[in-house]
Amino acid sequence: MKISYQWLNQLISLNEGPENVGKILTSTGLEVESIEKIESIPGGLEGVVIGEVLTCEKHPEADKLSLTTVDAGQGAPLNIVCGAPNVRAGQKVVVALVGATLHPTSGEPFTIKKAKIRGAASEGMMCAEDEIGLGTSHAGIMVLDTDLPNGTPAVRYFGLEADYQIEIGLTPNRADAASHLGVARDLKAVWQRPVQWPSVDGFHIDNQNLPIEVIVETPEGAPRYTGLTIDGLTVSESPDWLKHRLRAIGLSPINNIVDVTNYVCHELGQPLHAFDADRITGGKVIVKTVADGTPFVTLDGVERKLSASDLMICNATEPMCIAGVFGGQQSGVKAQTTRIFLESAYFDPAWIRRTSQRHGLKTDASFRFERGTDPNLPVFALKRAALLIQEVAGGTISSAITDHYPSPIADRDIAIRYRNVDRLIGITIERAEITRILESLDIQVRDQTAEGFTATVPPYRVDVEREADVIEEILRIYGLDNVPLSDHLSADFLSEFPETDPDQLQERTSQLLAANGFYETMTNSLTRPAYHAAIRATLPHADVQLLNPLSEELSVMRQTLLFSGLETLVYNLNRRQKDVKIFEFGKTYSREDERFYERPRLGIWMVGRLQAESWQNGGQRTDSAALNYHDLAGVIQKILASFRIKTTDSQPADPAIFQYGLTLSVNKKPLVTLGLVKANLTKLVELKQTPVFYADFDWQYLLKLYNGKAVFEEVSRFPEVRRDLSLVLDTSVTYAQISKLAYTTERKLLRDLNVFDVYEGENLGTGKKSYSVSFILQDASQTLNDTVIDKTMNRLMSAFERELGAEIRK
Repeated sequence: MKISYQWLNQLISLNEGPENVGKILTSTGLEVESIEKIESIPGGLEGVVIGEVLTCEKHPEADKLSLTTVDAGQGAPLNIVCGAPNVRAGQKVVVALVGATLHPTSGEPFTIKKAKIRGAASEGMMCAEDEIGLGTSHAGIMVLDTDLPNGTPAVRYFGLEADYQIEIGLTPNRADAASHLGVARDLKAVWQRPVQWPSVDGFHIDNQNLPIEVIVETPEGAPRYTGLTIDGLTVSESPDWLKHRLRAIGLSPINNIVDVTNYVCHELGQPLHAFDADRITGGKVIVKTVADGTPFVTLDGVERKLSASDLMICNATEPMCIAGVFGGQQSGVKAQTTRIFLESAYFDPAWIRRTSQRHGLKTDASFRFERGTDPNLPVFALKRAALLIQEVAGGTISSAITDHYPSPIADRDIAIRYRNVDRLIGITIERAEITRILESLDIQVRDQTAEGFTATVPPYRVDVEREADVIEEILRIYGLDNVPLSDHLSADFLSEFPETDPDQLQERTSQLLAANGFYETMTNSLTRPAYHAAIRATLPHADVQLLNPLSEELSVMRQTLLFSGLETLVYNLNRRQKDVKIFEFGKTYSREDERFYERPRLGIWMVGRLQAESWQNGGQRTDSAALNYHDLAGVIQKILASFRIKTTDSQPADPAIFQYGLTLSVNKKPLVTLGLVKANLTKLVELKQTPVFYADFDWQYLLKLYNGKAVFEEVSRFPEVRRDLSLVLDTSVTYAQISKLAYTTERKLLRDLNVFDVYEGENLGTGKKSYSVSFILQDASQTLNDTVIDKTMNRLMSAFERELGAEIRK
């Protein structure tokens, strides 16, 4: 967004230069990205001043030249030879001093130098209007009617002082500052200076000769819609002052009517639109939506297909404008227009945002409407624009103001607690200063007590909705630089963060399993006593028996999810679903010393193949394609990783249930058990297809271990190093023992290790196996050299030989 320094100076007195204004705006949250000097004419009339002709005589050597002395405010009078026929003593003139570079209306720029003309010295030049780029006349020098002192810069007389374009990187939450008025409000709060609103006191209705009825059929899209008509105006080029203002912010003048609407938009932040009244058929302006696919030609000549959710400004027969976004080609102001309907409205931001994005149209109007404008401003802006149009285009106001505003938008009341103000800002600000800052931002302070107050926020401050927003307003005007840094930096939050939500974690885990091809099941908590009898030795507690069971088959509550899942597998396998992966969040029940317990668990079952048959995997059901233990282990590791949990120990799984498997523990407490279900248990439920893999999570313990905090570390600048070892070990030695010993031996440099090959054969000897293990080493502070790497690997090899009886194959 671009702001004119001189324009801003009309709204609030600026004693500071553009650079200082830019610093203050940045400190209040309106970050200034650049400041560029803008000259109304090339060169900015630098070195051109107002002077007075003291004497004037004919040049003795040339009839058409005059010898003059001129007071140009430089101390001694200047001797200037002039060829203009209208030069006379006593005239106020425009003088270009020696060294000034002039940019004529036509031709190349030239620099004034001391010279001798026909033997007479000349120390400057009295200028015609075309010689300084102000016009095309070259009939004579410019003679001025002014009392300005000699030496006054000419730009001040002509009102052409250099302007500065201040470009602000406006953030989406600061819609209130999308205008010169909005920027002036922030400066008002910082400097405690009044804002000079443009006057509309001269507004009056001349007649009622051009009434136009306004009908709002979609008030949810246009909560407020105002308008009036102006008759007898003349469309022409805008006056210089208006063109200079628009060019200073990067806009190109179009005509006096359109330029006024653009001027008011950037002055007040309220977009307006002017319709050719003769194009409003039926004498009606209707705010509504139209049929989906309706063609409409916009001002750029492009035909667009409208959506049924586009808010349109229509006449009695057709659309005229995409509300708040872009005007139509047929109803726009043209050179022959003499009557207009002037619109000023408040449109719902969501409606405008959707339409703007749908059609890919970004305009100054949509930029403001889709962020939120001031619903209390349309009538004032309408009067302001009407007066300016009368000033630059003539005409009479020929209707009363139509103001459709059935449900006024109220101010927002926000409860503020001083303790939160002090806590979030970090220091205690005087309560009177807090009140002053807020009221300077048009936020009223009511119902003050020792604990806090109520802040009443006007609707144009669309970003101020919560207590934290009000505190931010206080801080940005008070000044971040005025808050000293504490010895120990910390962050604080106004919101109170709830504890971990078990339902959200369950949903996240369900999504993870579903993404890996699993289906969720819900099974009966009642089960057969025979199931428990088969594993009675491993059940630590007594069954919960029903006092009045419906049948003997369902007379106890389950102590494990295992058999519920196996029955589900049987049901699917009997229906020719051979590859089944399921999971269940369920509860188990037990009785301990006359007390009853209910415990949440997560069960996971897999049978068949990991992937369905296809031409890519051979299409045959072979043993090599069947699921194995590591497929289940991979899923378990994904769940643990999503909870950011690393198990610290492992033990063989319960042999009463698992043919083989592991129980993974954290802090010596079992978390999950996984493995191959024993064949006698699958036969018990008449499940004929094997192998069946099963995992059982202690869901309550898993939730307890989750803390929600992610750990991040900088990517090392130094490379990793890999070294491989082949270890011949007793078959009783597990990989877990190798891993634990490795990390215990080398805590600093060892980043990871992995088994990439396992071999058992007669040539190793009875009871022996070979592990091929890769070790990843890395130092976060330097590049590893061979000496350090060799020492580390020797230390590891010695530990394996000493503790595990390993033979290192070299």
